[in-house]
Amino acid sequence: MGDVLAGNHAVWEFDADSDSVLIRFARGMRTPRLWHALGERRIPLEALSGVTVGTVAPGVGRREAVALRAVPRPGADPLMEAAAGQLKESCDPYRLVLPGDRAEQAAAFAEALRERLGPGGDGDVTPAERFLVAVPQPPLTLKAYDARVGFDGSAVTLHWSRTGASSTKWRAGDQRYALASLAGVEWVSPDRPGGGYLRLRPRDAAEAVIAPDHDLAAAVFGVGYGAVHESLPFAAAVLAALRERAPVGSVPRARVSGERLRHLSELHSTGLLTDAEYETLRARFTAGA
Repeated sequence: MGDVLAGNHAVWEFDADSDSVLIRFARGMRTPRLWHALGERRIPLEALSGVTVGTVAPGVGRREAVALRAVPRPGADPLMEAAAGQLKESCDPYRLVLPGDRAEQAAAFAEALRERLGPGGDGDVTPAERFLVAVPQPPLTLKAYDARVGFDGSAVTLHWSRTGASSTKWRAGDQRYALASLAGVEWVSPDRPGGGYLRLRPRDAAEAVIAPDHDLAAAVFGVGYGAVHESLPFAAAVLAALRERAPVGSVPRARVSGERLRHLSELHSTGLLTDAEYETLRARFTAGA
């Protein structure tokens, strides 16, 4: 095993044998619940396009800190593809925060990582032809506000809630979508104002946009239902299964709303995304709009 760097709620370790970085997320009251759900992740170096180190402005009663962030390669991680820039900075699994007095250690780790990525310290920035980072495997279940959603690896089922589902959904009855009938999946974070949803994209779906609470291929989130740590890994698992069935170009990306583009702009303005990352993601998202 290689170098180890321990930060707040996570430990990063180089694994020379597999040419990867192993990220182990700690369990604790302050650890993001998404990290709890992930447990640990092995990130192949070919799934990274770079690494950055920067200071974190201290909050009230807090000391200065430093943040190390690995930059995932476009199309390499189904979790980040499904998130589409919607994760809060504090939940970003590619970001490690350390006390300010450990800035030299963070810089040394970042430099060692750059050396392994290739000449100039940059990895491959072209979209990956396949997913390189593993996500939770089916069978999986998700409790949304208006449905209980299941994924067995071959199909996604939606069993409507008697109290939460709209009359449109209740009258139509439970739905089952085989992977072969799907073109994509869209996840909108439950943390956004107004809540979020998980929407499947059937291949034969009409172009008209249907509100999630009336869409038979969508499950609506709510307070206590569809939390990020439950719904995002679920969406990533479905997306990964779809990618395995078809070439990258044949699985359309979810349409992007103006709100998502605004959120992407916010990430860029706060420094979470570099200029190059922002332009790459914006072009990719709008191309699929």
